[in-house]
Amino acid sequence: MLSSRLRPLHTLPPDLSTEKPRDADDNDNNDDASADAEDLFTAFLPHLFPNDAPQFHGDPGQYLLYTSPRYGNLTIQVPSYPEQSGNASSATQDPGSEAPAFPIESDSSQLEKRRTLFAHILWSSGLVVAEAVENAHAAHEHVDPMWKMEGEKVLELGAGAALPSIVSALAGASEVTITDHPSSPALSGTIVWNMKRNIPATNACAVSIQPHEWGVLSSNSWAVANKGHFTRIIAADCLWMRSQHENLVRTMKWFLAPEGRVWVVAGFHTGRAILVEFLKVVSEMGLAVEVIYERDQNTSYAEGGHEVRRDWVEVRDGEGPENRMRWCVVARLKHAS
Repeated sequence: MLSSRLRPLHTLPPDLSTEKPRDADDNDNNDDASADAEDLFTAFLPHLFPNDAPQFHGDPGQYLLYTSPRYGNLTIQVPSYPEQSGNASSATQDPGSEAPAFPIESDSSQLEKRRTLFAHILWSSGLVVAEAVENAHAAHEHVDPMWKMEGEKVLELGAGAALPSIVSALAGASEVTITDHPSSPALSGTIVWNMKRNIPATNACAVSIQPHEWGVLSSNSWAVANKGHFTRIIAADCLWMRSQHENLVRTMKWFLAPEGRVWVVAGFHTGRAILVEFLKVVSEMGLAVEVIYERDQNTSYAEGGHEVRRDWVEVRDGEGPENRMRWCVVARLKHAS
């Protein structure tokens, strides 16, 4: 099960960021990596409820262990607002450095507005992207080679904890730029911590972090300087705000290199209609859907398994909240000819 790659850490393990990646059959002797009864029960839930799957993971400020067959154990900190978690003080500090580059304003009147970004959790769509990138790096025979990140210039939109960016850097991307809304708690130090924690100093990928509000382009000097620059763009669970679809597509089209590709992964937790609406905006604004399918999030390539797919349809008879949660949409976009 894909979600079984992720489990909570009860204490933070030693810094492993300078170690070389482990082989898939290496043993992890860290006590915190041992699943307790609660973790085992959580991992077994997809077997008990096969039509369900968790759409997100973690609590604000919590540390999660992501087990990667190729890159070893990755420690992921979930973003938090200062008033959300007892771990918040650590969540806003970059170990061994000065104050965060993008501090979050403390005006409590903005709290609810900022929480609607849903950056204070780790979305399952990010796990789907991470596994696909990793398997492409391993040249898995059943994985779309367009997931390969070697030498690519990668941009992640709405990154949150930035797991896809971390895996892209480990998978050989030449550069990775991680973006989130300027009000996102992830920019208060969490992304910096996650990148330093998991990417060895010897890694050649150029990593940068940028606050970016979708659709704000020509007036932003960084956006102007990077127009048409990125060969791979990742958007994992960024579609739930209908009012932002045009701005999101505008940002994708602006930054996408002429022969580049956008990977969009989104769960059905907000329903199927909102995905249909987004795809219409994609077509109207000059991008084209090159590949699209639905993926069962309860399946994985780990331990000899494989992902289960089905065709994308705009309307699926008999579908409801009780049987759609295990599925997500995976789409690859390009510039329209």
